[in-house]
Amino acid sequence: MTPEEARKNLRDLELREFAYNHAAGMLYFDGVTAAPKGTYISRGKTLSVLNEAAYSLSNSEEARETLRVLSEHMDELTPAEQRIVELREKALRFRSRVPVDEYVAYQELLNEAATVWREAKATSDYAMFEPLLQRIIDACRRFAELVEPETDPYDFWLDNYEEGMTQEFCDKFFAELRAKLVPLIAKVGAAEPPDTSLLNVRFPLDKQAELSGWLMRFLGLDPDRSALTTTEHPFTIDFSRYDVRITTKYYEDAFASSMFSVIHEGGHALYELGTAEEYAFTQLGRGVSMGVHESQSRFFENIIGRSRAFCSLAWPELVRLCPELGRYDADMFYRAVNAAQPGLIRIEADELTYSLHIMVRYELERAMLHGELNAKELPKRWNALYKQYLGVDVPDDARGVLQDSHWSGGQLGYFPSYALGSAYGAQLVARMKEGFDVDAAVASGDLAPVRSWLGERIWSHGSLRKPTELMRSALGGEFDASWYTNYLEAKMREVYKL
Repeated sequence: MTPEEARKNLRDLELREFAYNHAAGMLYFDGVTAAPKGTYISRGKTLSVLNEAAYSLSNSEEARETLRVLSEHMDELTPAEQRIVELREKALRFRSRVPVDEYVAYQELLNEAATVWREAKATSDYAMFEPLLQRIIDACRRFAELVEPETDPYDFWLDNYEEGMTQEFCDKFFAELRAKLVPLIAKVGAAEPPDTSLLNVRFPLDKQAELSGWLMRFLGLDPDRSALTTTEHPFTIDFSRYDVRITTKYYEDAFASSMFSVIHEGGHALYELGTAEEYAFTQLGRGVSMGVHESQSRFFENIIGRSRAFCSLAWPELVRLCPELGRYDADMFYRAVNAAQPGLIRIEADELTYSLHIMVRYELERAMLHGELNAKELPKRWNALYKQYLGVDVPDDARGVLQDSHWSGGQLGYFPSYALGSAYGAQLVARMKEGFDVDAAVASGDLAPVRSWLGERIWSHGSLRKPTELMRSALGGEFDASWYTNYLEAKMREVYKL
């Protein structure tokens, strides 16, 4: 095989693999949104065929030979081709060491787990989900052992979601957050809290849906390439830069939950929609890591969405859709959505206490992947850590161990990226403000300068650059968690008049 033939093969492999993943993703999306619960059986059969085909394609002799030839001629390849080869070699290590039948069986397990988890959460019945979760934990441990036996299993999965992330990094990062935030949480807890009653005003669901449309327009989401629907646990799925779907869940007496879910997921969507066209239908045509991804979603959700400028902009629209809010004002709204109060639900947590929710999950994931904690013991440990870290009692499993969908999807190692993304966002906005008035852009309702800045420095690069390299360039230097803790301290001083 000549180098030119190998390059052609590479393009063909990328497109065919994209097609399989696209079809499988569509089926998954239907399964967790509109499909009746009993349909998981037939969907699982189809997904098995698609997953086996994609797995076999990337692990074929032709694919191996293509990578071998290209690896020997790396200096003749474009930077994009070099990165694709690098990523495919990493994926090949997994696929060549995990038997295809085990991988397909695991995908079938995840398909079933997604359905059972939704029912378990709805009925707060952890027992029905427990055996499936244990099988997921066992599979994740086995895959790590097969692929990189010399690597700690949790480090293996952390790197899967954030290339280069380790427990050593997380331990240091969380220790810094804990040292700065715990005293601040105590100080805030002793101050007079803002009035948050407006967040429980009855807001009709149809009006919340109308608000979601307004939020998507504000964010600048292309209606021809993105759409919103509802599900049990909000998420974003990216099929390509031409098709990104976001989801939310509405609560009549908690409108802010959906409001900020839409903004959060909209941040994810903007990233995917903003990847360079030349990378479409390849591994480069998507966000580079979950940490970088969460830096975008958390940036829009909190730094933009919970800013005073946005609260003032959104308030007239909120009052128009829900006149009962008229007895409050924009300043009260700003203080309410930034109130810091330890609670049960991660996705509804305030900025100040959010990282504590992540620390709980970090400790649990590490224990599970180290074989120190099994699925049966998980709720008891979860509840104990919530009492220890956040001082709250968990009343049921629906608001406890079952609240997140991630583990039902096998995503052990994902959660730390949320905290990293939050910290990235605070440093990004400081850098952004060196170039233009961010608050003025938000207040005007035109986020074009924000989108342009992020698009140029982050979105357009897709997965071309490694996460640390990409963020170092965007941040104008090394990552420093103190930007995040200083940002939170300044906001709490304002909100609580400390």
